[in-house]
Amino acid sequence: MRNNQRIGRRGRFATAIAVGAVAALALSGCARDTGGGGAAQGECERVAPPSVPAASAEPAPEAAPADASALRVGLAYDIGGRGDASFNDAAAAGLDRAVSELGLVRENTREATAQPGESEDAGTTRLRQLAEGGFNPVIAVGFNYANGVQTVATEFPDTQFAIVDDDTVDLPNVTPLVFAEEQGSFLVGAAAALKTETCRVGFVGGVDSPLIQKFDAGYEQGAKAVAPDIQVDSAYISPAGDFTGFNDATRGTEIAAGQYDGGADISFAAAGQSNQGVFAAAQTAGQRAIGVDSDQYNSPQLTSVRDVIMTSMIKRVDVAVFDYVNAVAGNTVEALPERFDLANDGVGYSTSGDFVDDIAPQLEAYRAAIIAGEIEVQSTR
Repeated sequence: MRNNQRIGRRGRFATAIAVGAVAALALSGCARDTGGGGAAQGECERVAPPSVPAASAEPAPEAAPADASALRVGLAYDIGGRGDASFNDAAAAGLDRAVSELGLVRENTREATAQPGESEDAGTTRLRQLAEGGFNPVIAVGFNYANGVQTVATEFPDTQFAIVDDDTVDLPNVTPLVFAEEQGSFLVGAAAALKTETCRVGFVGGVDSPLIQKFDAGYEQGAKAVAPDIQVDSAYISPAGDFTGFNDATRGTEIAAGQYDGGADISFAAAGQSNQGVFAAAQTAGQRAIGVDSDQYNSPQLTSVRDVIMTSMIKRVDVAVFDYVNAVAGNTVEALPERFDLANDGVGYSTSGDFVDDIAPQLEAYRAAIIAGEIEVQSTR
């Protein structure tokens, strides 16, 4: 099976796209009556994924490596920074890979981290300090930096900037690094539907925002593609504009515990550091959870709860950061994809712990169908 790090874009489909061999799944009984529009007991029917020709699902080739030894790269993290076992760690992994594979000199990098409760001006100052320090490019991790990037990129037109998860800054020296989160979420939704024994699953989002709603929407579409009558319980830790939901593990535990008590046996957490609370609730309930952004099964900070993490929706911020540094070094920024998706290895799912090995043919069939355009995943419900 696939290893748990990023793998070759062509090689990963070598065995996966024999999708015509995926047999229709039999009826699978549900353990309880979910109510609320979910499947009734004994009526959790699962259907087979579509079949597509292998050639139509061939992923995009990787760019040739450039020499980044002359670059000085600044990286501004969101709250949590390196070590958050999620979004920021993925960005850090991309920087580390550039050091390892592109000749980027570690001493020519600088990392800075946002602090909880800080003002928007603090983020702007952080970016300005990196630009003033001669770092070029400067990479801002998270949409909270949008106004800061707009301001500082205008002040430093000869410095290149990138921003993860935002495409609102329209300047010639700013590159958006955005993702098709709904596509990766579709795959873990399919995994949840294939693995559930209750025909009821949950979703816990950090903040009720358009970005996190993409995870929610894709997850539900994937689950219902497999089991049309499945019930998906969706909840958010904090409302729009209140970003504490990404750093409130206690509330994450409370919400997930409610979902498990209500009959869900798997919950997908897209909540930053609050994911730790969802995993704790899964462990207490004797159920499963799905992580996000990084391969959370392999996160050192999550060793005590790793056995409940059946897979993670990988949002490859590491790929985006690495590819951007490579493009700056090779003067090929214009060739970067407009959106990192399944076709260019920008999103996916993890296989650590071997929990989804038995359903890999179905998941790879759905992956192939999305890449081929047979399935179009919507970014909203």
